[in-house]
Amino acid sequence: MARRILKPAVSPARRAGKILYGVLVALSAVIVLLYCVFLYLRRPPEYRGANPVSPTPPGQVSGPGGQQASATPAPEQGPVRREYTYTFLLVATDQSSGSTDTMMVLTYDTVNQKAGLVSLPRDTMIDGVGEKNGSHFYKLNSMCAYNGIEALREEVSGILGFPIDYYVKVNTRGFVRLIDAVGGIDFYVPVNMSYDDPTQDLHIHYNKGMQWLSGRDALKVARCRQNSYIDEDGSVRTYDVYGGADIGRTDTQRNLLVAVLKKALSNPQKFAEYYDIFLENVETDLDAQALVFFAAEALEFDFSSGLTASVLPGDGTVTYHGWTWCYELDPAGVLETVNTCGLNPYTADITGDMLDIAQKG
Repeated sequence: MARRILKPAVSPARRAGKILYGVLVALSAVIVLLYCVFLYLRRPPEYRGANPVSPTPPGQVSGPGGQQASATPAPEQGPVRREYTYTFLLVATDQSSGSTDTMMVLTYDTVNQKAGLVSLPRDTMIDGVGEKNGSHFYKLNSMCAYNGIEALREEVSGILGFPIDYYVKVNTRGFVRLIDAVGGIDFYVPVNMSYDDPTQDLHIHYNKGMQWLSGRDALKVARCRQNSYIDEDGSVRTYDVYGGADIGRTDTQRNLLVAVLKKALSNPQKFAEYYDIFLENVETDLDAQALVFFAAEALEFDFSSGLTASVLPGDGTVTYHGWTWCYELDPAGVLETVNTCGLNPYTADITGDMLDIAQKG
């Protein structure tokens, strides 16, 4: 009769060890897979204009995110783009009219972690024609409402002399939600604000100085252009909060944006919530790959040393074809701002003949 050989019993501790080992192997595989997906998504996106970003052979200059950047761009006609430097049109739409109440352009050098941010006054003078009805309009903030975001991008590209790679258009609801998501912001309100408009149920009252602002507070501060009061006859009167046309409010809006971005990037654990807000309230041509790339790069950005902010210079008292208080840009001043404030995405200076700026004369 054959003798049965009994296998030694496996102790519970050893069995648990095998299970734990299997879990760790599976978890490691998942981590490696997710890391590979992240590296794939973090590839630098393409941009418009000269020298589009494309895969390059190994052994060349390292770009952002460990990517390989070409040390010597391929020769071609026209201006040469700096490697991995991108341009963005950032706009916020007015609640009632759909006009772009806030317009900025950001140039972001992801290799050197430098950025230039410029505000374009809403009343910037242009020669606009409605594509559908042929009607004429003469202020930049009307372009999107008449002809759409692509037409606005083209107009701004002409003014600044370089192509805009991507646009981001946010509605006011998204602005409010983002600020609330980061727990509000500490912000220096530059002027005393006291405005009441019962027809809109709009009441803006803030003292000059450092304030904590919720999303609704920040929106009111961003919108405020005038203060109001009741005169001796009981009539409501208004006066400008800021001097210098709408430039003061433009500066406030840009500073608000920077404060929000700094607070958001200091809380990267909330990126999933930011992404939900982004999807629900933002119109953009950035895809998922580009969003991952720029989010990862922005985590390394130092606002105190890397950002240069400015506004395009001009005269906001001009009347043009019957439209009053147009902001006529100063071509020489615009050219200097583009070339000295981190906006120029090219390796050489932009020249005056590359700008397309409407002039009254």
